[in-house]
Amino acid sequence: MELTVDELAARAGVTVRTVRFYAGRGLLPPPRLRGRTGLYGDDHLARLELVRELQSLGLTLAAIENHLQRIPLDAPLEDLALQRALLSPWAPERPEDLDRHELDRRVGRHLDDGALTRLEALGVVEPISADRVRVISPVLLGISAEMAALPLPLDTLVASYEAVERHTTALAAELQQVFQDTVVRPYREGGRAPEERDRLTELAGKLKPLLIQSVVTSFQRSVDKAIRRSTRR
Repeated sequence: MELTVDELAARAGVTVRTVRFYAGRGLLPPPRLRGRTGLYGDDHLARLELVRELQSLGLTLAAIENHLQRIPLDAPLEDLALQRALLSPWAPERPEDLDRHELDRRVGRHLDDGALTRLEALGVVEPISADRVRVISPVLLGISAEMAALPLPLDTLVASYEAVERHTTALAAELQQVFQDTVVRPYREGGRAPEERDRLTELAGKLKPLLIQSVVTSFQRSVDKAIRRSTRR
């Protein structure tokens, strides 16, 4: 694939200025020259997509540069694909901007201003204008709307949300670190064998849903235990 800088920017969903900025910071290898025209290929596109993946995780430009310094500029496409596969399971979902009508349709019922206030307190939505909101967590929208409709004090809902957020964030960080220490690091130190790279790519795609199911099941058991202890007391 041979792309001009304009074509590369369009493929990656960024501006030409952004491509040149990244190239100037050493995040992209130099283009191949045909006369005075710079041509970009699959490796440039893959590296740009990796940068966007890192940005979606909330990394600063300095952190992204530090991460990419460990990936040679002439790294094969397979290595860049592995990097994205290892990062994707941990990438947060993307917010969505919806009008009130679409928000009601997603939830399956009309949400009045009081319900929106409760959802905002839970960190699921934030107002943009009088008739539009940003849904921070589209995946949590349905279940959060059901929670917000419960006849519970708002303080109870907020405290519950904060407890779940605090513990799940710590758990995700610990599990990710375990995976890096026991799987990714041995792969790197072992010479990055192609067969191991393919195995890691497949493993990364399967890991997240299995971990989520495991966490949900374990949490359900823990809730049952807490209820039994409370009943005995």
